[in-house]
Amino acid sequence: MPLTLFYRPGKAPNAQERETKEIVLFLERELNSISQAFNESSHIRLRELHAEPERPRDGMLVYADGSNWNPGFGEGPYARVGGLWKKLFP
Repeated sequence: MPLTLFYRPGKAPNAQERETKEIVLFLERELNSISQAFNESSHIRLRELHAEPERPRDGMLVYADGSNWNPGFGEGPYARVGGLWKKLFP
């Protein structure tokens, strides 16, 4: 599920400016911005889901709305473990 990060992609060099040096500098700036956003994040916010994810995988963390999608124990955070959704705080 998406993390709440404070990163906004920058504008890539246009077709006329696509020299290797400029692209490398652009990518370095973007990667530094992404790294900084992860390092400064003090919390994770799970978006409320109204349906099960299309391809659930073990290790996923989700927040079920409990009405349109109820994995078994109502609204709240769930983790995918062993092919099943387990509520984190029953």
